Amino acid sequence: MSKILRYYYDLMSQPSRALYIFLEKTKIPYERCLVNLGKGEHLTDEFKAVNRFQKVPCIVDKSGDLKLAESVAILRYLAREYPAVADHWYPKDSRLRARVDEYMSWQQHNTRATCAIYFQYVWLRPRMMGTKVNPEREEQLRGQMETCLDFIEQDYLGKGEKFLVGDQISVADLLAACEIEQPKMAGFDPCAGRPNLTAWMARVREETNPYYDQAHKLVYKIAPASVPKPKL
Repeated sequence: MSKILRYYYDLMSQPSRALYIFLEKTKIPYERCLVNLGKGEHLTDEFKAVNRFQKVPCIVDKSGDLKLAESVAILRYLAREYPAVADHWYPKDSRLRARVDEYMSWQQHNTRATCAIYFQYVWLRPRMMGTKVNPEREEQLRGQMETCLDFIEQDYLGKGEKFLVGDQISVADLLAACEIEQPKMAGFDPCAGRPNLTAWMARVREETNPYYDQAHKLVYKIAPASVPKPKL
């Protein structure tokens, strides 16, 4: 099959990494289109013609000339449009799919919000904008992130299931794991004191390698020595 899908991404972006892993694991043919966020390439008029929201990831499906943004919408679209995608990624079973959808809706104001905001405040903004980290604000943001991670540890992963939704990996796991990797670059170890989360992260990595490590190569490089990293 020819490459009819263009994928716009930057692996510094958590959902970009999740979608990269998904595309590689499912063998959907696609063309890689790197958008360098650090250089502001997402803010150009050229990219705005591709994605009016001027964010990554996004796709252009040349078969139907469809321009689509937002990682959750893209994952759902690809699961529908490509029959070869294994059912476990986004199950056709209504109840299982509902649970995947539930996590993807929940994570926007929880996993994604708390991990991303902490990372941006502690690591990204000081380097990009020269801002100072207020210890009290850092502690507040870390506490919100810890509360979210504890909920995942106890509620999502404390019931004996191997993955967030049952015993097979789904797109929910990809989105969650990539978000939880992000604060490692700011020196925070999300797995510390969370055995269920630790085991689950290892399973997600094992199920999706070598693409998981490829996607997180920069994360591993930036993360300080105090944060445990997998052996590559």
